[in-house]
Amino acid sequence: MKLSYRVEEGVRLGSLLWEFGPGWRMISSAMLGGGIGPRSWVLNAQVVAGYARTDPVEHLTSLGPGGSGVGMMTAASVDRYTEAGDGGARAVATVGLRVPTWAAAPEGTADPELAPIRVGTINILAVLPVAMTDAALVNAVMTITEAKAQALAETGYAGTGTASDAVCLAVPASGPEELFGGPRSEWGARLARAVHAAVRQGAAEWRPWDGK
Repeated sequence: MKLSYRVEEGVRLGSLLWEFGPGWRMISSAMLGGGIGPRSWVLNAQVVAGYARTDPVEHLTSLGPGGSGVGMMTAASVDRYTEAGDGGARAVATVGLRVPTWAAAPEGTADPELAPIRVGTINILAVLPVAMTDAALVNAVMTITEAKAQALAETGYAGTGTASDAVCLAVPASGPEELFGGPRSEWGARLARAVHAAVRQGAAEWRPWDGK
């Protein structure tokens, strides 16, 4: 993982870059490189609060190393990342919680932050050392999301996440494929514990005066 900085709009912004190289498959909800497929890097780029550019994919592409990768954005300070591991599963989270959000909010609920990238985003990168079927990858993303929501509940936040959260899971592209990624499967359970620990630590340490 490489931490670097740049200046945009007069603001010093950080970026986290993981260069995996060839031989990896990823599933992600990110704007750049989302979906399921071969990817060689992951970028978690901090942007200004109230980010309103209309070319986020091009912006992320310009910040990456080139080739096929995943790009996520957050207004949270990425140098305050948290990480955890469990039995070979790894998770890194950047946690911003100025505007925690319930997934099933009533229709018409006012959103105090209307910008595409709000001043509170939880981005998660998780890595497993085993290959997975497409179905298991989808199942694992469910597990990551459930573990995140559990961590927020345990730290007292009224929400299941934020409206702009993103996730990426990286697994080897070859080898025997795991069929399951749920929280009671061998690797799903390890993944859940790693994500839960990383997000819980980030949520516990987050403070409104962080500005993110």
